[in-house]
Formats: sequence, C-alpha cells, structure tokens
Amino acid sequence: MSRLDELFALARSTKGFMPELEGLALYEAARQAGERGAGTWLEIGAWCGKSTLYLGAAAEASESLLYSLDHHHGSEENQRGWEYFDEDLVDPYDGRLNTLPHWQRTIASARLELTVVGLIGHSAAIAAHFEQALDLLFIDGGHAEAVAWADYHNWGPKLVAGGVLAIHDVFADPAEGGRPPYEIYRRALDSGDFLETGATGSLRVLRRR
Repeated sequence: MSRLDELFALARSTKGFMPELEGLALYEAARQAGERGAGTWLEIGAWCGKSTLYLGAAAEASESLLYSLDHHHGSEENQRGWEYFDEDLVDPYDGRLNTLPHWQRTIASARLELTVVGLIGHSAAIAAHFEQALDLLFIDGGHAEAVAWADYHNWGPKLVAGGVLAIHDVFADPAEGGRPPYEIYRRALDSGDFLETGATGSLRVLRRR
C-alpha cells in the first residue's frame, strides 16, 4: 500500500462528517496549493482528524506545514440533545465533549506529527496573535452565524495572493444546511477577490486573485 493510500484508508475509518469524495477533492485542492512550494496552511475545525488527514497528505508531499485549529469541545449541533451528538466523545472527567484525544491518536497513527501542528483554543483568540501569512485556508468550524463570519473576517485577510480558500458545508438550498458557510462563500466571490476553482458536494474551492 502506498503512503497516500494508507492515509486515505485511515481517513475513511476516522470519525467525521466529510464524505470521501469531498475529502478527495479537498486533498486535490491542497495538492495544487502545494505545487507553489512549501507553504503555511490552516484548517479551522478538525473534529477527530478526518479532514486533517486529507490536508496532511498533501502537506507532507509538498513539505508544507498544516496548522489544525479547534477547541475540540464541539459546535452547537454536536452537543447533547442535538442531531450530531456522540456519547463516545464525552470526557468522563467533566462531562464535556472532547475530541482532542481522538484527533491526537489520528495524527499519531498517520505519522503526521512533523507535518501537522495542533492549535487548541478558540479561533478568534488565536487569530488575534497569529501573524503568519497563509497559502491555504480551510474553513469548517462552527456554523453559527457569528462564529462562521468571525472565521472568515479574522483569517481570510491572512491568505496570500494565489492562495487557496476552501469552505465546507456550502448549501445553496437552506433546506439542506445552515446558511453561514454559503453566505461567506458568496461574500468571497462577490468581493471580486476570489475565483472559484472547484465544487464537489458541499465543498467549494476558491483562489485569491
């Protein structure tokens, strides 16, 4: 089994909400970003590491560094009583959802610890102190309006010209999913600063002009 096949197989078996076709499209977008040379990449929203593996596979091949940002306590829809709650992810110490140990095991199992760096905390707090320019930005954090817009406004300006912006859970039909990811996708396109380069399922890929 090749290294890439190994990482894809692990991604398929990792808890998460990204369909395989979208994961492969995310990998392809990241691979193309890597053609520009080693870069600094960031994903917002990691859960147990499924998307991290697709991005990490491309980052490893291009000698890029992937920052994986998540507070690891789940978004609103992941909490007890909501549709995507998973009892197996609850920390018995404090009763809160905690995906960090699962994410750490995923990255260790994938042998990506030299390629992927975890940023553990709230996106806005980390963005305020993060000064590196980004060559790739993947937005897949909380989908509440304030949270999604904060991710776009706080991190989008750090993306370099020619850099890749990927946004997950973009649904034009409100019946299929929440509006904020679609709205920030439309804002990016309507700004004239971005060109859409790919669409697979709910994944949209854009490039900064």
